[in-house]
Parts: sequence; C-alpha cells; structure tokens
Amino acid sequence: MSSKKNRAIVIAEAGVNHNGKINLAKKLIDVAARAGADYVKFQTFNVDNLILKNTKTANYQKENLKKNISQYSMLKKYQLTDADHKNLIKYSKKKKIKFLSTAFDEKSLNLLKKYNLDYIKIPSGEITNYPFLKQISKHKKKILISTGMATIQEIRQALKALGNKKKNITILHCTSDYPANIDNLNLNFLKKLKKLGYDVGYSDHSLSIITPSIAIALGCKVIEKHFTLSKNLKGPDHKASLEPQELSKMISFIRDTEKMLGSINKKITKNEHKTKLLVRKSLVAIKEIKKGEILSIKNITTKRPGIGISPFKINKFLGKKSSKNFNKGQFIK
Repeated sequence: MSSKKNRAIVIAEAGVNHNGKINLAKKLIDVAARAGADYVKFQTFNVDNLILKNTKTANYQKENLKKNISQYSMLKKYQLTDADHKNLIKYSKKKKIKFLSTAFDEKSLNLLKKYNLDYIKIPSGEITNYPFLKQISKHKKKILISTGMATIQEIRQALKALGNKKKNITILHCTSDYPANIDNLNLNFLKKLKKLGYDVGYSDHSLSIITPSIAIALGCKVIEKHFTLSKNLKGPDHKASLEPQELSKMISFIRDTEKMLGSINKKITKNEHKTKLLVRKSLVAIKEIKKGEILSIKNITTKRPGIGISPFKINKFLGKKSSKNFNKGQFIK
C-alpha cells in the first residue's frame, strides 16, 4: 500500500476551461476537490506580453472554436486578473485543494510569485524561451517543466538554463496534441527521461483515463490532466479534457495502481502465512514403516498440509534407517 507521503501528485488542469468566467472557474475547483486531486491548476498570461496580434490559432483550436480567429483574440477573453487570482486562491483554500497556475510570461511569473505557490510550472511552449527560463532559475521554487514538442537535446538545454537543479525539477513527459492519439504517447520515453537523474511526471493529453496509471507504473511522481465541466462547452481545450466523472475515475485508478505496485521487497501477507500451512506439503509415510527400515521414495512421499518437515529436506532421510515406527499417513519426523 502506498503511503500518503510517497503518493504521486495529481494536478487537475483547469487551464482556460473556465471560458473567462469566475463562476465557471469555481465550479472547476469544486470538481477537482471532489475528485481527490492534490492541485487545481489554471493558466496565467498577459496576451500583450505573450503573443503577436496576427498569430494564427492551431488546427485543433480552430476545430473546437468552430471559427478562425487569431490566438490573441482567442486568449484575450481567458486572461485572469490579479483580483481573479486572489479570488480563486481563496476559494481553493476553502475547498481544501491547493492552487497552481502556469505562467507564460515574465509579468505573469511575477504576479504568481507573490502568492507563494508550491511550484513554478513551465508549459511546453516555453521550453526554448531562454530568457524566461533564466528568470525562473533565479526563483527558489520547485519547478515542473512540460516537454511536449521537445527533443531530448532541447530538454537538456532547458535543464541547463534552469541550473540543472536535480532536487527541485520534475520533468513532465508530454505529447502536445489535443487530444493526443494513444499511438503517439510513447510512454517508454519516461525510462530515458529518468536516466537524466530527475524526478519524472506525465502531462497527459490523451482521452484515456488509464494512461496516467501506466505512467505511475513507469515511475512518474506527478500527473497532470486537463478536465472540464463538459466537453460540449465552447473553447479550445474542452474536447481534449475529461469530464468530472472521468476525472474521479482516473484519480481512483491512480491510487489503486499505487496500492497494487506496493514495495520492491517481497511481502508475505498474514493470510498467506495461514494458507501456506494448508497448501504446502510435508514428508509423510506412504505405508507403514518399521523401525530400522531404509527410508526411500517407496515408503515416504509429500502431502498436504505443510505443518511437518519440508520436502526440501527429503535427502536428509533417503537411504537412512528409520529411527522409529511410522503408520501410513504419519508425518516423518
């Protein structure tokens, strides 16, 4: 059974699925708290610092929005103010779930700094933003860095810019498709990531609720997953997000997986100790044996229960004279 101390951290990623409405954001916090997530996470950005006004939206965003607008126009309405942050952090405390947000620019990073959050989360899109990474490296905070779209060389480059702080950085494997096809998840890459010497995690954009459990089995310490109130809401990420019931099931599967994984040491349960006496075998007489008779496979065998001498000790008896009389079915002693 996994102790609470060693459990993976589960981050329920609300992202921009609040659609710019604080009442929706609070409902998302409610869902994450009920599902048993450790953190609920939003996104903090200032569009004027983030993006050029004529930058196109990604294909999945066009499909989900059902219109062709610029990234600037799309994201403008999802921008959270400082007052919004205060409001949501206070509400999260009330609901007993920790608050996180991803900063996408330096101004947003400084806004979040004053709230003393547990982690700085670096999104996949910022992994090559050297000035931003250097700014983050000055903060004495634990870091989560997503690696979608990045080569192993780019990941190493980013870690170097962050100061290679192995104790403070968790690398999140990620496939930046929304949703990500299960054929493209490449979870075995986690084994290579672990060899870099950092804790690893998984930011999952697939629609599967068992993928995070597989990632846990591969050694992940952090799981991040998008969720929404409904896949039918309008917005860029709703279609690639889990609905409330799915989020609850996913977290339940993660916790069950941790229990199943247990310890690297072999453990024999109390019930196994009882059972082994009944299903293991002992040395017994096949037929009546007279004192002085030579013991052999013709007069001794192995039968349940296992409360007598172990069959592994049979060679100590074979070829020896019996020191006493044995009735048929009697344990050899």
